[in-house]
Amino acid sequence: MNTLSPTTTAAVAPPPARTLAELFSSLRSTGIIGILMVLVFAGFSLSNSRFTSVNNLVNILNQSSYLTLVALGQALVLISGGFDLAVAGILGLTSVVCVLVLILLASNGVELSVAIGVAIAAGLAVGLGLGLINGAAVAYLKVPSFIMTLGVAGVACGAGYQLSGGAPVTGLPEGFVDVFGTPDLRSISTSVYLAAGLAILLHVVMTRTRTGRYIYAVGGNAVAARLSGVRVGRHIVLVFMSSGALASLAGILLSARVSTGDTNLGGNFVLQSITAAVLGGVSLRGGEGSLVGAVLGALFIAILSNGMNLENISSYYQMIILGVLLVLAVLAEQVRMMLSGRR
Repeated sequence: MNTLSPTTTAAVAPPPARTLAELFSSLRSTGIIGILMVLVFAGFSLSNSRFTSVNNLVNILNQSSYLTLVALGQALVLISGGFDLAVAGILGLTSVVCVLVLILLASNGVELSVAIGVAIAAGLAVGLGLGLINGAAVAYLKVPSFIMTLGVAGVACGAGYQLSGGAPVTGLPEGFVDVFGTPDLRSISTSVYLAAGLAILLHVVMTRTRTGRYIYAVGGNAVAARLSGVRVGRHIVLVFMSSGALASLAGILLSARVSTGDTNLGGNFVLQSITAAVLGGVSLRGGEGSLVGAVLGALFIAILSNGMNLENISSYYQMIILGVLLVLAVLAEQVRMMLSGRR
């Protein structure tokens, strides 16, 4: 009778599908975004000497902070199993509301510090309010997050254009720009410190608290989480409100940077935030990924965009490249899932 000894059994090579799946999983969770950043950074450093100048590196850091804030919120929603397509609209509407309130109060003699505080509160209220609407509709009315947030994005953009008259709102007090903007292009802006602090705080919440574990559970299997006693609706509302608040904060800080309130500031933040999160390892299926990866993804996109600008690559081509990156990241995720299924 021909039998295999323990030694022979141990020597049998693992199935190729299992090996490939483990490789994809390892790269996705630990190294792929870091490798991409090193390659892109090295490439632009060799092609353009201005890329590695101190002023440009500080500029990259400043620019990445706004996308980092939005990507953090987007990653929270993706981990919970949803999408937030309203972040760009919320950012633009917040910009207009914050600037209008600030100008109104400052022009009526209200002390600048008080006016700034009220304007920031009004801006954050926009994000929290629209995030609450999104979350409640998704959690309790069972509206697909894709459709709900797309509709809210349209409402936010329309409201922003209506309030601003379709034109940028100017006349911001210099004190607001000095504190929250970047009056000296060689200095690190307040937005960088806020983004770094919030990234650390949210990372701790997601990895060290019950709330974070529940959000992962909701994204992994909402039915199983509900049967385990998790209040699924509450956590869905929480992530959408967090995403809205972070988008609003980005809108406030970006308004200070450009000294303007403008609905169009939202720009490509939807595409960029989703791409940053997915490149950083956040799964579009929910329940997987880390906020650290989303931060690295935002920094990678900032490096890529800055380098392409220095090379005078058209903004249209930049959108194409970002779209291709998102598609490739999703395809890589799909291949990983297929290999895991075969295993």
